[in-house]
Amino acid sequence: MYKNIFKPFLFLFNPEKAHHLAFLLLKYSLKIPFSSSFCRFLFDTPHQNINFLGLNFKNRIGLAAGFDKNGAYIDELACLGFGFIEVGTVTPLAQQGNDQPRLFRLFDDEAIINRMGFNNLGMEELVKKLKSRKTDIIIGGNIGKNKQTPIEKSNNDYLLCFESLYAFVDYFVVNVSSPNTPNLRQLQDKEPLMDLLTEIYKSNDLLAQKYQQKRKPVLLKIAPDLTDSQLDDIIDIIKTTKTDGIVATNTTISRDNLKTNTKEIQSIGNGGLSGKPLKNNSTYIIKYITEKSNKSIPIIGVGGIYSAQDAQEKIDAGASLVQVYSGFVYEGPDLVKEIALGLK
Repeated sequence: MYKNIFKPFLFLFNPEKAHHLAFLLLKYSLKIPFSSSFCRFLFDTPHQNINFLGLNFKNRIGLAAGFDKNGAYIDELACLGFGFIEVGTVTPLAQQGNDQPRLFRLFDDEAIINRMGFNNLGMEELVKKLKSRKTDIIIGGNIGKNKQTPIEKSNNDYLLCFESLYAFVDYFVVNVSSPNTPNLRQLQDKEPLMDLLTEIYKSNDLLAQKYQQKRKPVLLKIAPDLTDSQLDDIIDIIKTTKTDGIVATNTTISRDNLKTNTKEIQSIGNGGLSGKPLKNNSTYIIKYITEKSNKSIPIIGVGGIYSAQDAQEKIDAGASLVQVYSGFVYEGPDLVKEIALGLK
């Protein structure tokens, strides 16, 4: 139904409007009596009870950050069979993000280019949504910095978000790899990244004592554009700072081997590319980290997952869980159940 009816309709609109329209359709359709129960039945997935970083996941399939930045649709998205949902990227203060248009479809490549720029309503609004949610689905909090915050003061932004969300999410993802916030990827360099993750580790201990609970798992989200030597540094940093795992990977700035014509690509301009063209590179990075670390670093795999086979490749490479984004846009909600049923 999605591919034959909803997708052709939604794709009549520009991507950002279609995104908001899809959410509204989902939200209001689930207000119809018994529709929520029917949706859960329709998209129900096997309970696989996957233990990852001390958390018990219903299944291995999650929704990647960026889809529900402000946590406004957690209950509705939970009806679609996901094992977990990652909200954000959130910043301390609300910000509009980059100028529109900032989201583009590449139909021939089944890909998306975005330069959203961490548009969100800020950490306080996200906390309100997290407090009001009804579902108990596992939630990850993806945290970042405000555009106007100087790079040398970035740690403060991450720590503010970390403390604000601590009581309301199950795990954290530190996003230093978006290509759409100026200079952000500088934080992937060894010295600043070591400093940031060390500060978060200290904060994690203090907040765990404050709330009298276990430390929250913290993962680092990395770019797919890192060299092998940079990945070696990442592995060393993860081990040294006792960071719990990695999300591999974010969007890419590469435009190699695309089917879409060059003029169209040039007219779109800057932004992070996600979707099918990212699949092999993200899988390579997962495999590289797994092998180089002797399977000691837990990984969530994301990038170009459009089928159960794509997800299985990520898991075979070393990922324990997977996330979808562009594949969810192109394939629809049936993708979650298809992956859950198709994995070994």
